[in-house]
Amino acid sequence: MNEKKLVELTGKHTQIIIELGEYAEILHWGKKIEGELERCRSVIHRPVPQGRLDKDVAMTLMPELGRGLFSSPGLEGHRDGLDWAPVFVITDVVQSSAGHLLIKSEDKRAGLKLSTELMLDEYDVIKTRQTLKNIKAGKYYLNRLANTLPLPARTKELMTYYGRWVKEFQTQRQPLLQGGYQQENRRGRTSHEHYPAFVAGTEDFSENHGEVWGFHFAWSGNHRMRADVKVDGRRYMQAEVIYFPGEIALEQGESHTTPWLYASYNASGLNGMSQQFHSHVRNSVISPDYKEKVRPVHLNTWEGIYFDHDPEYIMSMASQAAELGVERFIIDDGWFKGRDDDYAALGDWFLDERKYPNGLEPVIEHVNNLGMEFGLWFEPEMINKDSDMYREHPEWLLAVDGYNQPEGRHQYVVDLMNDDAFNFLYERLDYFLGKYNIGYIKWDMNREIVQPGHEGRASGVKQTERFYDLVDLLRTKYPQVSIESCASGGGRVDFEVLKRTDRFWPSDNNDALERQTIQRGMSYFFPPEVMGSHIGSSECHCTRRKHSIEFRGLMAMFGHMGIELDPVKEDETEKQNFAHYVELHKSIRSLLHSGVNWRLTTDDPAHQAQAVVAKDQSEAVVLIAQLAMPTNMTSGNLRIPGLDEKAQYRVSVLDKPAFFERIANTQPPWMEADNVLSGSWCGEIGLSIPVLDPETALLLKLERVD
Repeated sequence: MNEKKLVELTGKHTQIIIELGEYAEILHWGKKIEGELERCRSVIHRPVPQGRLDKDVAMTLMPELGRGLFSSPGLEGHRDGLDWAPVFVITDVVQSSAGHLLIKSEDKRAGLKLSTELMLDEYDVIKTRQTLKNIKAGKYYLNRLANTLPLPARTKELMTYYGRWVKEFQTQRQPLLQGGYQQENRRGRTSHEHYPAFVAGTEDFSENHGEVWGFHFAWSGNHRMRADVKVDGRRYMQAEVIYFPGEIALEQGESHTTPWLYASYNASGLNGMSQQFHSHVRNSVISPDYKEKVRPVHLNTWEGIYFDHDPEYIMSMASQAAELGVERFIIDDGWFKGRDDDYAALGDWFLDERKYPNGLEPVIEHVNNLGMEFGLWFEPEMINKDSDMYREHPEWLLAVDGYNQPEGRHQYVVDLMNDDAFNFLYERLDYFLGKYNIGYIKWDMNREIVQPGHEGRASGVKQTERFYDLVDLLRTKYPQVSIESCASGGGRVDFEVLKRTDRFWPSDNNDALERQTIQRGMSYFFPPEVMGSHIGSSECHCTRRKHSIEFRGLMAMFGHMGIELDPVKEDETEKQNFAHYVELHKSIRSLLHSGVNWRLTTDDPAHQAQAVVAKDQSEAVVLIAQLAMPTNMTSGNLRIPGLDEKAQYRVSVLDKPAFFERIANTQPPWMEADNVLSGSWCGEIGLSIPVLDPETALLLKLERVD
């Protein structure tokens, strides 16, 4: 295919123009433009400077060293040292719909075929992936296969992620001027440290201003993401799975496909980008089995009782949970044979009859009779060496023989490539889901993976794929069972695992102050209904920091709410407060889990604010959180975008801190009067922010006046 032609993909606000000839190059990815594409394309063809190759070298969707593109190639591999620098030529292009493009290429000499898929949906989210096929005799060792997308020269800044356990989804800014940025994760899951996403944008992009290009790599294992600036000023990004040596070896006729890379462009800042991702997740990622289901309020037993399981006491917890308005009751770790601490028994997925002499039936029946759904904790991929499973099957360990890998939380990983181990885990999960009325699984993964070896060979990719297979088998047989993805908190969070689950546990940290940053970071790519957010006890178990029930309750409001404590031990006043916030959440839940999310900008960094506006702009809820002492005596105005500018809205206070009236001589008068403001006023001028104590919050409601 030597004659060049243009292909166009269009979304609601976005356009991608691709030039196709021997190869595929994206000429434009941004706002929709008008004009005759064929007539106009020559005006953006690049000059060829002196002192380098004598012809222009395109930044293709598969960057190739063989064409003279001195950048990170999209493919690295060899056939016993040969066929290491392929050059692909397009053989066919299939545009099956306005938003779906399949580009087929081949290098006959190297014996390789390449398929590149590009899809742009109505929510302006692109997804792309590559498939490589070996069509020649001899094993082809694949070292790298990356998804590549271009960035325009005007992208000057990156927002990237970092974190750790109990401090996930932290963001930072860095320039993208020369050189580049790279993050690698080799921990065997998406990780707390390097969530597989970043945002590139024009200089000083913000929540409501600037052009931004957001990227999310949908893979639950080892990965590499990078953004590079070439010496000629062109920019591009890549996302790929990290393959261990020899891990991907293709026999003749075999192929390998990358995970999907998701990306979205928005001309109006981070909020617009996030709203596009949220719409895509809600309509194209979340399973239809989960999409329409109301997100029930949880109570999880972990921080309430840990490993101390007594059925009678647990039933009393359930009774009091129901009185608080809880709709789903989950028994966490400690219910199975020999599990008295975290040193032993992982892998022995049989009920501990010593703790539960009458079985689980009485507890489940009690929970169901109270009108609550029952859930149970599992960690299927993990094993303790102090377990019957390991004593009987040491060969089920994911490891390389002859090495003693370090423990993590006193546990190791099960080799899911071992069919006997895989089938045993499926049989155990199938047994419990088939025998008991279990509506929910908290699926945990509490350690990183070291030396993922199967029969001596590296198997990091296959281990992740077999995890998907195990969940898929269960989801097929039990589509009504909801599954939460937990990995010591937010260690396994991505779109690919979300296709199989309906909830993430973003962090083991229930500290309401820390959760502000964690949940805000997660919100750039995920809507609130998939984000578990719990009210913890007054003293956080991770930070030992204490917060009022008002602050804890409001911080848990903007997510999938739950409670993480023992209600039996709480006094009557505290329980009444829990019930209040559960009921408050339920009263606005449908709006929170379907509306348009906005991260609000404030004049003082001591504040953090967010809003959810109904799709029809009929109502909104707004949270103002005071994180620290105000910088100045007063804190300016809070502007609320997303409302109908021509409509009128009545503003009311849904919840405020105790002793609120004592904090200042007078608070803003709008808080007491019957205020009706235009959407235009709210978006451009806003409301004066009241004086708040550090680590307190205020919840507002706006309702359109007809």
